[in-house]
Amino acid sequence: MDSALRGAAPNRVRAALRDGDPLPGGCGFAGFLTDPPDRESPVLVRDALGRQPLFVERDALDPETDRRPTDPGAWDFDRGACDDPKSVPAGSVVSAAGTERVWRLPDSEPTADREVALSAVDDAVTGALDDLASSVRSAGRGEEGGGDLAVAFSGGVDSGLVAAAVPEAPCYVAGFEGSHDVAAARDAADAMGRDLRVVEITHDDLTRAVRSVAAATGRRNPMDVAIAVPLYLTAEAAAADGFDRLAVGQGADELFGGYSKVVDPAEDPRVDADTVRGARTETVRTLPDQLARDVLALRAAGVEPSTPLLDDRVVAAALALPDDLLVDGDERKVALRRVAAGRVPESVSTADKKAVQYGTYVSRELDRLARRAGYKRRMDDHVGKYVEALCSEEKPAGEGRN
Repeated sequence: MDSALRGAAPNRVRAALRDGDPLPGGCGFAGFLTDPPDRESPVLVRDALGRQPLFVERDALDPETDRRPTDPGAWDFDRGACDDPKSVPAGSVVSAAGTERVWRLPDSEPTADREVALSAVDDAVTGALDDLASSVRSAGRGEEGGGDLAVAFSGGVDSGLVAAAVPEAPCYVAGFEGSHDVAAARDAADAMGRDLRVVEITHDDLTRAVRSVAAATGRRNPMDVAIAVPLYLTAEAAAADGFDRLAVGQGADELFGGYSKVVDPAEDPRVDADTVRGARTETVRTLPDQLARDVLALRAAGVEPSTPLLDDRVVAAALALPDDLLVDGDERKVALRRVAAGRVPESVSTADKKAVQYGTYVSRELDRLARRAGYKRRMDDHVGKYVEALCSEEKPAGEGRN
């Protein structure tokens, strides 16, 4: 069997393995690699940030069995193709000899010169977005059709930057009527002169998407489900319109200091670090788990994600940012907003962003449906119990009442 990789050519991965390079270019890789350097047999590989999900049968990891993790049928990119899937850890090589962590993100010292640091981010973002634009042009469907790509657009700086790079691609947003994300996306699309397609979520859409997301990701906890459902419905609408790729701004919050908990970490119980950069590092380490969820949900909806802000060049530049280019007072994602100035309207580059589960009202409406179905807030994890019931064979008693 030849190498079967997603995200990078075999020779690039072999070089990264030989050199121990955690950021060899591109937006991540995973899969089966024949003839790996300094190894006697084929291996499974997954990049340092886990941008491509990869699963292996649990029994194939047991050294007491005759089955090897690299055997045909013992691994897959889709967890549903495995009987008992275990995620390959980010940055790891898996072989008959076991699992070895070979790539770790660089522990970069902050760049002392503020302008040099900003210039590095600008160059990296420009390169990644230029590559995205080139991929659209090479798709061969003509400028008016937007190639094979649509954009998930919430009206914030992350999706605004991505959308600005591909002006011919339509933008999509999903949310309940009156939600923050729909209103913000409409305002931003008007400011940017862009075509926006609004996916108005209903309760029927929500319950259907919860089941689909849970099946694709293997996750039923309310937080994961509420984050993935808007992505799934956005992607589903784009796929129905004939697009097979969806560009997203994922990774920017983690890399550039977009979370409120990085502002004053010494006083914030949600992080262990006491510096802005340390708190940012903690959020970056959550990416492999988040990306596995989001990529699987998007693929289940019929599209392949494009993640230019998770390009290795952007990751390297972001990791070298000093504290004050991550957070300055109450302003977060300082460097990314500076880079966005001139690329998008000021109202977009400075826009505040709500977490997707709240900005789309998905969490609110899941709670509402749970209570209507008899799962009251006084119950422990009432929404989680409702989600479990939704994913079981029997429908909750209150389902279907809007």
